[in-house]
Amino acid sequence: MSDTSPLSWTQLTRVASGRAIIDPAASYENKLVDLLYKQLLSVLRTRQPDIEAFIEGHRDIREGTDSQILYLLEAHGIWFQLLSIAEQNANVQQRRQIEKEYGRRRVPGTFAHTFSMASRHDIPAEEIQKVLNKSFFCPVITAHPTEAKRVTVLEIHRRIYILLKQLELTRWTPRERDELIHELRNEIDLLWLTGEIRLEKPTVAQEITWGLHFFTESLFDSAMKFYAELDRALRKVYPHIEFEVPPVFRFGSWIGGDRDGNPNVDTEVTAYALRENARASLKRYRQDLRDLGSKLSIASHSLRVPEHFLNALEQKLEMLGETESFSKRNPGEVFRQYLSCMLRNIDATLKNIDEPRKSSIAYHSAADLAFDLQTLERGLTDARCEHLSRSNVVPLRHMVDTFGFRTASLDLRENTTVTNAVLAEIWQALHQKTHFDVPDFKSDKWEEWVVSELMQPLRVIPNIDFLSNRAQATLAMLEQVKHYQRKLDSKAFGVFVLSMTQTSTDVLGVYLLAKYVGLFTDVDGLEACRILVVPLLETIEALEQGPSILSELLGHGFVRRTIRRNGDSQEVMVGYSDSNKDGGFLTSNWIISQAQTLIKKAGEKHKIPVSFFHGRGGSVSRGGAPSGRAIAAQPAGTIDARMRVTEQGEVVSYKYANHGFAEEQMEILAASALAHTLMSGKDPAFRINAELDEVMQALSGTAYVTYRKFIEIPGLVEFYQQASPVEELTLMKIGSRPARRFGAATLEDLRAIPWVFAWTQNRIMVPGWYGVGSSLEQLVSIRGELGKELLQELYNTHSLFRLILDSVEKTLLLVDMEVAEKFSELVVNTQYREAIFSDIKSEYERTTQMILQVTKEDHLCDRFPNFKRHFSRRLKSLNQVGIEQAELVKKFRDEQHNAEDRQNVLVPLLLSINCVAAGIGSTG
Repeated sequence: MSDTSPLSWTQLTRVASGRAIIDPAASYENKLVDLLYKQLLSVLRTRQPDIEAFIEGHRDIREGTDSQILYLLEAHGIWFQLLSIAEQNANVQQRRQIEKEYGRRRVPGTFAHTFSMASRHDIPAEEIQKVLNKSFFCPVITAHPTEAKRVTVLEIHRRIYILLKQLELTRWTPRERDELIHELRNEIDLLWLTGEIRLEKPTVAQEITWGLHFFTESLFDSAMKFYAELDRALRKVYPHIEFEVPPVFRFGSWIGGDRDGNPNVDTEVTAYALRENARASLKRYRQDLRDLGSKLSIASHSLRVPEHFLNALEQKLEMLGETESFSKRNPGEVFRQYLSCMLRNIDATLKNIDEPRKSSIAYHSAADLAFDLQTLERGLTDARCEHLSRSNVVPLRHMVDTFGFRTASLDLRENTTVTNAVLAEIWQALHQKTHFDVPDFKSDKWEEWVVSELMQPLRVIPNIDFLSNRAQATLAMLEQVKHYQRKLDSKAFGVFVLSMTQTSTDVLGVYLLAKYVGLFTDVDGLEACRILVVPLLETIEALEQGPSILSELLGHGFVRRTIRRNGDSQEVMVGYSDSNKDGGFLTSNWIISQAQTLIKKAGEKHKIPVSFFHGRGGSVSRGGAPSGRAIAAQPAGTIDARMRVTEQGEVVSYKYANHGFAEEQMEILAASALAHTLMSGKDPAFRINAELDEVMQALSGTAYVTYRKFIEIPGLVEFYQQASPVEELTLMKIGSRPARRFGAATLEDLRAIPWVFAWTQNRIMVPGWYGVGSSLEQLVSIRGELGKELLQELYNTHSLFRLILDSVEKTLLLVDMEVAEKFSELVVNTQYREAIFSDIKSEYERTTQMILQVTKEDHLCDRFPNFKRHFSRRLKSLNQVGIEQAELVKKFRDEQHNAEDRQNVLVPLLLSINCVAAGIGSTG
């Protein structure tokens, strides 16, 4: 009898990496890689034949002329892009192979797996339905400057991906197959001819277009398949239960609403983002309604149309005044007539986006459109056409429930420094004082004033014209919320994310600003706010203070009422990037885990549900990890069917550019979060082990001290700036956001993204591993054999520790000390250079040794053959490009070169940065 028990994520990794399934996946991937290499080589022979010897490995890049180096860098960058497309395609195929071999119920990250586990643990259907009803899973697409690909390039990538999928089919004749391969070569040729480097920084409007590209190309379609798979899995595992499938999945966006450090985002840009978001969803509904109208050619005389549907149609026709014209256009086809009415409503709604006057026939909300679809659905079902309803109307209704008239809910984000400064201006005006008299923002006096203003009925604030431009812009941003919630969609806005939250008063201050602009539900500004303020805890100190911040916040009645009005859950955002930059990789992950547990308990004391918004980036250093495993490593009870997570830059392209992969990623997120919700109270793996948590605390403490000692070494800032292309990164045109907050150039004010990006380019990768080796070594040094045994127990049973070690090990494989040393030679101060680079090498060797000791491997990433194979394909090229980049940085910084010489160096330098980013798989 075959085993039908679900596979774990670790077991799936072993299966997927070739220990259980070897030839099908590896050989298929190799065939794709070989095919793409031949086509690229064919293009290069035509376009740039003198670099073939370099590409084939017969000559070293350092032997090339300036012109050859330029084209070589472009060729390597394109090759890395093609490799990623091939590997993604093979990943989908590999997952299919595993499903064929073991069955879908045994594959983690699928609904079938999650509900199968639930059934095995005797979880009743009623509990499943209860969890589904409160579920809210939401990726939030951000415009962080980590994406170096233009939309034009993404479109070429998508066409290449589709061609590879077509070539999977065995039905083609040799002639047809040759035609597809020829088309593939043409796309690669187009990729070569398309400029890789942006000539200008993208505007926020262009970033909005970039974000919406993924919805129009894949996510609208993927959402329908997502719900179909959810419904299918429920029916399969619980065949005798009729489940109601609610809208469990939504999307959010920061593009056009994120003002933190980006002066290019203003009220006009935000309004544009909201309109474009609404337009994208409505255009898609219009197209789907047209397609549905073409398909539903049902003659009324061929079946019995239910009376309630005919009545609904009559009301629609009368409202539109189109009874005669629609009846003539589609005589005897009542379902088409109904769809024609809906199209008129949609067209009017689209027109209302830009016109101040509302058309009387426009839909007032997405709920009205959903109601019409339910009417159509019920009409078809009662006419004994349930199959047509289920396959055609239900998916569209799920799409409307998911995307509304907004596509994605737009979060607003601003920094505490700004919101407190705006409040300070208002305080000065009210008290007729100077800025020297403003109380300290962390003082009791400041808190007392903020609270007293919130507790009394709204009074008129001084004339806004007397406030600074920044203050006026901040208040105008909040004023937009009420307008667009009414005009477009009640969920057009998501939440207000407050960056660098340090105290509960910081959050209350934003509510006070909202009160001043009339954003409360009552005229006195005492009842509830129309938008929820979410504290973003992104430093080690803020995360440790998180429970008390939340507890103080929930002590206010209007905050509790605001929570109930806005989803009935207080969201708290935890930041992986800045906490890593602040305290190192291990400490950041541990503190975030601990903070979630304690924050959740603080909410329980006030009987307020708490959910978490995970601010993850693409790289390990910024919280990047496989979604399923990252979710499985969350503390017990902290997900509770609600989770938001940022999807930034290159992660968005990787996950959501193509249909099959996008659907898979959506299912992994939702199914894994559901599994955590259903199982974390029942699975022994989630039980708190005080002894192991004490070991984790000790490891975190040592890692923190080691990391802080490193970043506080005299000359570290100088070493970092000179031994990496961090200054040159500011010349990259990959985002509308400046690289530094408020124009500062200190390490504290440098954004986490360039901090990680620069360490990635020089192949040192400090944020992804530094301090871990010392923490492991010290534990063994102090506790001896017991320490080794505890590390083994942690490794085998503690999902967070295992995830941390796996991530560190993969990062260590990406480190290259030869490239790193080449960059270190750019540091002018010999003393700093030798001391700091020696320290880096020692900790790297220590961390590598300790990781291998715990995992019992001979070499790094023996446990991850897929990852190792993918990286090995890139290694030689990456190292050559890295060494060449160090030389280009040196030339670019040479003060003896004139402006023209520096400009000639700049293009290949920027190409090398793009190339390394593509080869490593992330920018920051």
